[in-house]
Amino acid sequence: MRLQSQDVLALNNVRIVGREGAPVVLMVHGFGCDQTMYSRLVPYLDDTFRIVLFDHVGSGGSDVDAYDPAAYGTLDRYVTDLLEVCDALALADVTVVAHSIGAMMAIAAAVRRPDLMRRMVLLAPSPSYLDDEATGYVGGLSSLDVDDLLASLDDNHMAWASAMAPVVMGADNPAELNDEMEDNFCRVDPRVMRTFARVTFLSDVRDLLPSVSVPSLIVQCSNDALAPLSVGTYLDAHLPQSTLLVLTASGHVPQASAPDETARAILAYTAA
Repeated sequence: MRLQSQDVLALNNVRIVGREGAPVVLMVHGFGCDQTMYSRLVPYLDDTFRIVLFDHVGSGGSDVDAYDPAAYGTLDRYVTDLLEVCDALALADVTVVAHSIGAMMAIAAAVRRPDLMRRMVLLAPSPSYLDDEATGYVGGLSSLDVDDLLASLDDNHMAWASAMAPVVMGADNPAELNDEMEDNFCRVDPRVMRTFARVTFLSDVRDLLPSVSVPSLIVQCSNDALAPLSVGTYLDAHLPQSTLLVLTASGHVPQASAPDETARAILAYTAA
């Protein structure tokens, strides 16, 4: 059953900030967090854009009661939610800023509905986190790495959050950012974390890349434990109309660790 627009906005805790009448930017967050992960970036952009933020179902201020592990056990449902938010707000000509697994969602959405998007900005993206020996693709994690990561999360959510936060945020960044990342992980319902982790680390959108017609900026961090530089190079080679930019920032969350540098990249790309 198709939801009414107001239901979609409530379901996904949609929030709109920025300049009235300005070009629209839709921000898509990644695994284990919510739209507040963009809180440091938004002030650099809200004079230039009308910014739409939302939470994936199961995260942040979304309707957690609507979360169904079976429905949200694949990337497809997240992509549908993204598109439903756009339709509920009658968006068009949108710039999508998408982080981590959010970039996979944006890529899949761009294939489904290229008419909605003007461009994509993919922050610390990866089309697949798993190494693929058969093709020589280096995603950054072996199948054993992912098995251990998922088993650790299943075993002890809080201990996993404490161990994983500095890996995600990057050791070179301030401890307060690690603490914020850990708090984000701990706030998410464990059943959501377990399912969303499998979607994140086991999804693969490499086969979709040649079908993307939307221009894309690939924003890579200089030292990212989850998305090595080889991933950015791969995306740039396989995404039509792509541009690769490597930041001086380290870690996997540049919108939090280097919001000024990330904002400059977005503003320069959209202005061009």
